[in-house]
Amino acid sequence: MAKITVLGGGTWAIALAVLLNKNGHDVTVWSALPEEIESLRENHRHRMLPDTLLPDSLHYTTDDTEAVTGRDLLVMAVASSFTRRTAKRLAPLIPKGQIIVDVAKGVEETTMMTLSEQIQEEIPDAEVAVLSGPTHAEEVIRLLPTTIVVAADKKDVAESIQNIFMNEVFRVYTASDKKGVELGGALKNVVALAAGMADGLGYGDNAKAALITRGIAEIARLGEAMGCQRDTFYGLTGIGDLIVTCASMHSRNRRAGILMGQGKTMEEAMAEVQQTVEGVYSAKAGLALSRKYNVSMPIIEQINRVLFEGKDPKEAVTELMLRDKKAEVSNTVWQ
Repeated sequence: MAKITVLGGGTWAIALAVLLNKNGHDVTVWSALPEEIESLRENHRHRMLPDTLLPDSLHYTTDDTEAVTGRDLLVMAVASSFTRRTAKRLAPLIPKGQIIVDVAKGVEETTMMTLSEQIQEEIPDAEVAVLSGPTHAEEVIRLLPTTIVVAADKKDVAESIQNIFMNEVFRVYTASDKKGVELGGALKNVVALAAGMADGLGYGDNAKAALITRGIAEIARLGEAMGCQRDTFYGLTGIGDLIVTCASMHSRNRRAGILMGQGKTMEEAMAEVQQTVEGVYSAKAGLALSRKYNVSMPIIEQINRVLFEGKDPKEAVTELMLRDKKAEVSNTVWQ
């Protein structure tokens, strides 16, 4: 049995807390928001997952020292926009060599750093890993079959986390390409906004298939330019995560995109979804990375114009369709 603290009180944090509890671990949920912890402690339910009664054996705290002292594993599950400040807040209390696994998805707009890079910068003596893949909290908390990837610099760290999380309904693979895993997880949310906008405009499956296929091509091009392994983007944390996020109504990014396709502003869509729409926060960073590495990413570029310049989603799709003619793959050989 491992002693684990899940940092964060969102749906993904709670789903993982339930999973880890089922695996027989001693699990504590920490949040910086007292009202969030009080609600969980009193109601044994999460407001966004009302059909699931949380186990009595879960512990809850807002105390920083209690949360991080004597832990075998810390699970960083706060929203991506709060990752750095949470790491900075807890850093003085975290011992050297502490294993931290980040489970959120995003890229910091100002620095273009992945979440694990932010954690490592704030807590340099920690062993930081990432857990990512095609996973919706609504299904994981119901213990439906799910596959996911843990990526770490050291094999023993990855395998330790694999052993803690894996069970008969939650299959965990290991990988070493942390940056590729994180890049796929962050930028698929931006493409999912585009897929949702296409749905909101009334476009069909053809358009969605095109966005998924060309979207992963964009992400993979950028990843390769940044030194990532190409195969990463055609695995669970690349195309797998992109498919589920673009196709499922569990996806907050897709739902927000649908609302924008129907004419709502970004702010109105985010308010109606009532959860963090990570793609909005990763869009600018994705565009900045494409320019830094001189990689063509037309879908990411158009989504930025819709989000931050008020461009009509229908006009953005039209521009994507009318781009210059080209071959699908760059190394096409003709007779």
